[in-house]
Amino acid sequence: MSGSMHAESDCDGTRGMRKLLTSNEAVAEAVKLAKPDVIAAYPITPQSPIVEKLSEMVENGELDSRFVRVESEHSAMGVVIGAATAGARVFTATSSHGLAYMYEMCWWAAGSRLPIVMALAARSIGAPWNIHGDHLDLITLRDLGWIISVAENAQEAFDMTLNAFLLSEEVNIPVAVAIDGFTMSHTAEVVNVRQVDIPLRKQAYRILPEMEVALNAVAFGDARMLARYDLAKDLEESASSIEEKYGGLVERYRLEDAEYAVVVTGGLSGDVKDAVDMLRKEGVKIGVMRLRFIRPFPRKAVKELPSQVLVVDRANTDLRGVLSVEVAACGVENKNVVAGIGGKYPTVDELYSCLKRFVDGKLSDVEWLI
Repeated sequence: MSGSMHAESDCDGTRGMRKLLTSNEAVAEAVKLAKPDVIAAYPITPQSPIVEKLSEMVENGELDSRFVRVESEHSAMGVVIGAATAGARVFTATSSHGLAYMYEMCWWAAGSRLPIVMALAARSIGAPWNIHGDHLDLITLRDLGWIISVAENAQEAFDMTLNAFLLSEEVNIPVAVAIDGFTMSHTAEVVNVRQVDIPLRKQAYRILPEMEVALNAVAFGDARMLARYDLAKDLEESASSIEEKYGGLVERYRLEDAEYAVVVTGGLSGDVKDAVDMLRKEGVKIGVMRLRFIRPFPRKAVKELPSQVLVVDRANTDLRGVLSVEVAACGVENKNVVAGIGGKYPTVDELYSCLKRFVDGKLSDVEWLI
């Protein structure tokens, strides 16, 4: 961590310290402020610096937390599930194959309605082997029942992580905070590290060793279906809290008079905005809807888009990208571009060319920037 620092006030009136941080470091700073009781994680690129920084904070006394060194990501989620069940505030982080290894336990976290915060440094999943960034790991969380936020920059990585503890404990649903691998996790920006007091842990229930209670005993179909329905309903209803308290599900950029719209999420959004600015200078009425959350999915906002929509994806199902499918499920027809798989990051000029063909009616329904 380097660069000059000075105190300042941020938009909500809290005091802050300006620091030059990678998004990994920004996440760690937010976790420090949240004061979790238990942190458990297994290192994996490009997430490792998050928990390395947190372990340093615990070791030197900056953070009064129990740091559990586990043998796998599956165990990391198991540890935080156990600790959260007993009422502890918890945190973990992972990436790529680590998330895949953890996948089974992520279902148990959501189904148990436990407040858990997890950072995800989004990275490609093999094969072929690739350690660079895309959203192919991120999409595996979509159907589990987690709230999923996706940061655009290091400041948002800090803010979203801090807010995730509050949101998770408010609605009793685990929250994932995604950052783009390497382009965000390992590059530094100036971040206002807000100095705020986080409320004491809230949780719907606690189970302690002396209690004669079993958690997640075998359930028959009616109970299982009701539990899944309640989780889905509460996940949908969390949108109102996110809109009111946590910055909203989407960011609208130059959409006020737009005839064309681009839907995107994550760190690529800034480059898409630059390309949109270039087209605006040419008189094209185009804007951006950046998805800050992909669960709950912002259906209402998507349905308000103009008739000409292009979705830029960094993860695919078949040829079509995942966000494109979800936008289409809202009844919004769209063109689709898949880009940035395995870290093959498009330039602003390439994005401008793609958007130019879109507004000129020359873009295919689905294209890949290969």
